[in-house]
Order: sequence, then structure tokens, then C-alpha cells
Amino acid sequence: MAINLMSTLAGSNLEGYFPEGWDLNAIDKVCSRRPGTLSRREAWWHKDFAPVACDSLEDFDVMLGHEIALEIAEAKNKKMPIAFILPVGPMGMYRWAVYFLNAWNVDCKHVHGFNMDEWSDARGNTLPAKDSGAFQNAMEQAFYGPLGKRTVPKAQRHYATKSALPKFGERIRALKKKGAKLVTVFGIGRACHIAFWEPHFASEYGSVAAWKKDEYRLAASLHPMTIEQNAITSFKSRTTLVSTRANTVGPGLFLKSDRIIGGCDGALGRGMMWQGMSLWMTLHLKPTPWIPSTFMPTLRGRLFYLKELAGPLEAECN
Repeated sequence: MAINLMSTLAGSNLEGYFPEGWDLNAIDKVCSRRPGTLSRREAWWHKDFAPVACDSLEDFDVMLGHEIALEIAEAKNKKMPIAFILPVGPMGMYRWAVYFLNAWNVDCKHVHGFNMDEWSDARGNTLPAKDSGAFQNAMEQAFYGPLGKRTVPKAQRHYATKSALPKFGERIRALKKKGAKLVTVFGIGRACHIAFWEPHFASEYGSVAAWKKDEYRLAASLHPMTIEQNAITSFKSRTTLVSTRANTVGPGLFLKSDRIIGGCDGALGRGMMWQGMSLWMTLHLKPTPWIPSTFMPTLRGRLFYLKELAGPLEAECN
């Protein structure tokens, strides 16, 4: 008998920890596949969806940044508005998006940015805009500020605050009526969330259709996997700084995207990583609200990933 998570879970401190809709044996089977099969197409993928392997983090940042800048430039050429649902994580691509837009002399007066989430308290109140942990601050420092005179107008930058987030859907629909394209840029969480739309939310809906309709949530209760992921990736291991709540867009918005640009850069060096399992689950498990990221391959777009995340996902003691 194998000695692993499944064989030792009963009676352990992890019993009840994973989302109830997760089939751990099915997840393990998918993650045991050969690295070269990661990009093998599944029947439910959109015909214009493709994963794109990147050899290094530097390549990843440039390629993802170029993809964002190209969307902005093409919309500018067509004289049409463009709306982005934007993440804070990954982040390295914003530097390159700025580089390309400046090199091409493309301004962003036609761009409307909607940040997909923000830390909150239990009532949906968010961090001050200039707090070092605030996603608004991160966006201003990484993208809007460096664009300088070519930047997105302040009135067209929207953050997931208690007052603004409920209006995202209305604003995006109004832009679409004017011919705007909606592009969602995203990362994939350790628990396979998109934005902070967590897997355990699935238990609250009677159908997939009902789940797909929700546009946002204030003070969303985050999964412990999400909290620890962010402690590692954004708070230098200091879990005590991480809120257990966040405001977030929902599938009623990100699944309405005309195109998606995804990124998985969750490698930590020396063979360590946090995102390999999440990437395999996203690409090769059938779409289910219990694994929100599985719906992203059903949309038109590309998912850039660090090649090492493909594995093999086997033990290597560090």
C-alpha cells in the first residue's frame, strides 16, 4: 500500500481541509502524467485556447507583457475601447507591457482597467490605497505610474473596493455596448481560484449555471491554501499579515471575457514550486465550480507557464 496523502488522510489534521468537491485520487492521477503531455488538448478546450511554455521567468515576463501590450495596441489601431480585468499576481509582465507600449508610442486613453480583487475585512472594507500590501498600490507602482503620459486615465482605473466592485458588471456591459473587448489577465491560485473566487463557494449553488452568474463577492472567505500561498508569494512568509477575507470578481465577469491571458510562474528555485499541481488540474480536469480555474481553457486565449511547472511532479528533497 502506498504511503501518501490519500492513505493517511483519515483521522489526520488535514481531514476536511480540502474542498469537498476535490477527488484527490483523480488529481493525483493527472499530476502523475509525463511533462510532455501537459499541452495535449482536451475535448472541452476552446479551439482558440493554447498553453504556451516559457523556458525562464524572464521569457515569461516578456511574453506575457507583450501579449497585454499587443491587445492594447490593436484596440488603439481599431479605434475601439478595451477593458481589462487585471491581477496582482503575476506581476513581472507589467514592466514589459509598459516597455512595449512606450516603444510603440501607444497611449492608453482607450483602456479601462478593473482590478479583479483586493484584501478586505469582514465587512468588505479594503486597505488604504497606498498601503504596501494593497493591490491598488501595486498596480499604480507597476503599471499605471510607469506609463507616464501614456497612462490609463484615472477615471478609467477601477479597484475592487466596497463601493466600486458592485458596479463593475454595469460598467463593463456599458463598455461592451460601445464595442469594447473584454480581456481577463489572470494567475491561478494554489487552490485553483481565479481572482479570489474560491473552490468552496461551489457548495452554495444549486447548479453550474447559477454559479456562473455571480459577478462579485465582498468579504469573501478565503481558503487556507490561498492564505498560505500569499504568505509565501506576497508577504515574505509572514502569515500574520495576510487577511482571511477579500473582495473579488466572480465567474459572471471573468467567464464573459472575449479573450484571456493567463500566467503561471509559481516556481521558487532549487526545484521547489507551488503551482505545478494547480496547472495540471486547470488544464486536464473537466470544468467544475469546485475547481474554478478549469473553466479558463474553455475560453479563447493563451496560458503562459514556466516549463518546469510541467514536472515531473515527483518527490525531490530540498
